[in-house]
Amino acid sequence: MSCTVDARVDLSVDIAGVKLKNPVMVASGTFGFGTEYAAYMDVSRLGAIVTKGLTLQPRTGNPPPRIWETPAGMLNSIGLQNPGIDAYLEHHLPALRAFKVPVIANVCGDTVKEYAEIARRLECHEGADAIEVNISCPNVERGGIAFGSDPRSAVAVVEAVKRATSLPVIVKLTPNVTDIAEIARACEGAGADALSLVNTLLGMAIDIYRMRPALGNVFGGLSGPAIRPVAVRMVWQVREAVDLPLIGMGGIASFEDALEFILAGASAVAVGSGTFADPACAIRVIDGIGQYMANNGFERVSHMVGLAHKCR
Repeated sequence: MSCTVDARVDLSVDIAGVKLKNPVMVASGTFGFGTEYAAYMDVSRLGAIVTKGLTLQPRTGNPPPRIWETPAGMLNSIGLQNPGIDAYLEHHLPALRAFKVPVIANVCGDTVKEYAEIARRLECHEGADAIEVNISCPNVERGGIAFGSDPRSAVAVVEAVKRATSLPVIVKLTPNVTDIAEIARACEGAGADALSLVNTLLGMAIDIYRMRPALGNVFGGLSGPAIRPVAVRMVWQVREAVDLPLIGMGGIASFEDALEFILAGASAVAVGSGTFADPACAIRVIDGIGQYMANNGFERVSHMVGLAHKCR
């Protein structure tokens, strides 16, 4: 697919020192390691690729069924299936680097020490241009609650990762909290370089024909257009609470969707479940943003970031 972005606009953005040719990346867990989509789109046109969630050891994931379609999105309960950090570095990273776009490694751990160790290995092997810390993972040290649900736990993870690496640290926030701005402020205070939001909303479905939970793990993460208004609201709130670059995500399927996040305060966006419906969704979003900027007199993406806050 050839580039159709209007030459009059500059789509490049800077996220915590990582230079992106445009503000559109693909969300963790929805794009594999990039090669899976190479036959369907020009992966090199993306602003960045965010990897599947990486853990210290390989994980087989949750029992099936693991995917359930909803009227405006999907539930997933994959369970962080991945080959582990060592297999990623040896087998998947070389192919990712061939696309010549920034690589953001999404990392998950059961303990603070595991997060730090994964970050250390990525640093040593030049395994990413930035690290996205998924703090929606269960905190085994605190009895199974998510690190991102408690400010103190979030701080402990961020501080440990920052000590383990010099790479930019992006913290991925969960929407399953009472006050996301409180968690955002805690992460900023702990040294986070940027924030991405939001992860999936906790949900479930019942299979009325089997008369049991539709997912093998009972609960799953809800994504897709249904959660976009919630995600935009949270980006707005976090924009007013912290002074960090934000990456907005949650139900983006068009350039119009992406612009809502940018105008609410996101410097970049990530396309997730939209890729399942249309493998080239992210490319359409890139082109649409460029055309919108040309039509409305915006020379740079930064001129639109948070603009809705000023026009109330």
